Amino acid sequence: MLCMVILKKAFDKVPHTRLISKLNSYGISKSIIKWIQDFLAGRKYRVHVNLSYSLWNWVTSGIPQGSVLGPLLFLIFINDLLECCATHCEIYLFADDAKLFKHILNECDHQSLQGVSELHVLTQRWLLTLNISKCKVITFGRNIDKTHVYNIMDNNLVTPLERVDTIKDLGIIMDKKLSFKEHI
Repeated sequence: MLCMVILKKAFDKVPHTRLISKLNSYGISKSIIKWIQDFLAGRKYRVHVNLSYSLWNWVTSGIPQGSVLGPLLFLIFINDLLECCATHCEIYLFADDAKLFKHILNECDHQSLQGVSELHVLTQRWLLTLNISKCKVITFGRNIDKTHVYNIMDNNLVTPLERVDTIKDLGIIMDKKLSFKEHI
């Protein structure tokens, strides 16, 4: 069983103050943290629509995309996801995508995988948002149980995750039988 979880505009929403707090908690030296603060600080933006411009505003969140340091800072920021999910399932992270999976043998395994709803609590604590419309569930194997529904909390509402027969992950299309026919 694989549950794919995707964060919404994740790189853009990382709050600078919380990132610096997390870097401090990891014991990173003050001089490196100061350097990272300088890297993130002093950025401004404005919006251009037709012939009009908005006023300049300070950027208080987000990691510059396209930088060498950006992906590393983001992974440090979301590193708690590993600990949050470790008791319930396995997790693979790649940038703002998370793949949660568990070998389902019985009802307890279903309940354990459902326990990843704690993920929502963690993302809220760190001011990130799950992109619920892109979160999917797929089951691989011969004896596929499609009756179990996995839910996630979204704005205090229980939202069932969509179950799919094929899923695209990092450019590869996989189906529930791992035949890769759709990809080829």
